[in-house]
Amino acid sequence: MSLVAERYRSITPSEFFYRNREIAGFSNPAKALYQAVRELVENALDATDTHGIYPSIKVSIDKVDSGEEVYSITVQDNGVGIPPNHIPQAFGRVLYSSKYVLRQTRGMFGLGAKMVVLYGQITVGKPVEVTSATRGSSRVYSYKLMIDVAKNQPIILEESYYPNISKWNGTIVKVYLKGDWTRAKSKILDYIKRTAVVTPYAEIILKDPENNIYVYERVTTKMPKSPKEVRPHLRGIDLQALKDMIEKSRSRSLKEFLMEEFEGVGEKTAEGIIRAAGFKLNQSIKKMSLDDLKKLLDAIANYKDLRRPSADHLSPIGEELIKIGLQNIFNPEFVEAVTRKPVAYEGHAVIVELGIAYGGFVPEAPFPEEILLLRYANKIPLLYDEGSDVSFKVVSNIDWKNYGVEFPARLAVLTHVCSTKIPYKGVGKESIADVPEIEREIENGLKELARRLRVYLNKKKKLEEEMRRIYTFLKYIPEISRGLSIIYSSNDSSEKKIYEEIQKKLFKMAKEKTSITNIRSIDEVVLSVE
Repeated sequence: MSLVAERYRSITPSEFFYRNREIAGFSNPAKALYQAVRELVENALDATDTHGIYPSIKVSIDKVDSGEEVYSITVQDNGVGIPPNHIPQAFGRVLYSSKYVLRQTRGMFGLGAKMVVLYGQITVGKPVEVTSATRGSSRVYSYKLMIDVAKNQPIILEESYYPNISKWNGTIVKVYLKGDWTRAKSKILDYIKRTAVVTPYAEIILKDPENNIYVYERVTTKMPKSPKEVRPHLRGIDLQALKDMIEKSRSRSLKEFLMEEFEGVGEKTAEGIIRAAGFKLNQSIKKMSLDDLKKLLDAIANYKDLRRPSADHLSPIGEELIKIGLQNIFNPEFVEAVTRKPVAYEGHAVIVELGIAYGGFVPEAPFPEEILLLRYANKIPLLYDEGSDVSFKVVSNIDWKNYGVEFPARLAVLTHVCSTKIPYKGVGKESIADVPEIEREIENGLKELARRLRVYLNKKKKLEEEMRRIYTFLKYIPEISRGLSIIYSSNDSSEKKIYEEIQKKLFKMAKEKTSITNIRSIDEVVLSVE
């Protein structure tokens, strides 16, 4: 019996994701339709608010083949646009992106839009259509592209440009793919709605295949601060990254290298680390062996006086915008938010934000003691795998009855984690792992908001008790006033006039017996109690 020799070969990133598209969220037609909308909308928002532009996003989903479930998705933004020399690579080469820097963006892997193109190419065989103009460009450029899977290179089918008469800037992307609108509908509508919650400064318009139009208007001109690109932090560096940085660095000495290439490292810190590693202060980085680099990493890990990572590269939503967004979508009777101070996770700054909305048009959960949980990571709504997310764990472990919440309740909780290193549980980016640093911040922030809610509910309960108390006074006032007006009336005075004067005095006395000062009439009290 002869043995067959193994055959070895490499594959490109595009071929890998072509074969394993499920790990990027394209596991079935319904999920793929949702994922395509999500990826393109996220790119559109990154092209706008990251650069200080008020987003105007238009999304159109159309069924183009009645026999098969083939849809076109068109997403238009008013962002910075894409330079024409980068358009083919940006949509035709997997793992090519402008996002490989230390700055918070919605997308992280340079993968999303290309996976949409790949999935459309696999299922329908049509190219992606991209039209874009950068700010101030005299031309609008248009491309039709496909991906050469074997080479991970774009295939340019058509390329054209025309004068930019209207001075427009932005990007329009149109893709064709197989989808399942019936099953994806609720997720897509929920995704757009939840996106509007955290971007109340954006205008978002969605047209669905049934010709329904959903409009989320801009309700504020306040925007989050734009994130800045920063240098890496020493706590987030590993052996391979250290080797790569040394090879590319122009620094001569280790001291210069530490001070110039890393965030928050001054002369004193650099010298302290070098001494702790057992090197001379004039140590050359080009002559350091692998063992030397390991010693350096050990010294960094044990150095106690490193500054915490800066949060300049992050763009939290902010308490005011969270409250505006929740108020705009749910019109609750109570709304509060908190932005926690930055913490460090594996050398990366992390900011956790929480919001809470109670009453109003917050939907009542279908199951007892269930809460509407709105999860976000880098401003992206997370709709799948809720049960495995750290936010779900924290919210479920809180005893809400201790905070005055009686179920079933109209209660929504918003959690937002922003960082350049979100510990997602999978490439699909749908749930966040329960790392201690993040779990602790979510729990502390949520309990702070729950205490504020308890204060509100206690005041509300006290007010209701006061209303019932004043009601016991007021319900007898008409009869008492009528009887007294008959006694005190005479030929010279009107019974009606005396009745009104007595009722007014009794009403004033009743209000003084309680803490309620904003009641204008007896009828108002009766209506509020009954």
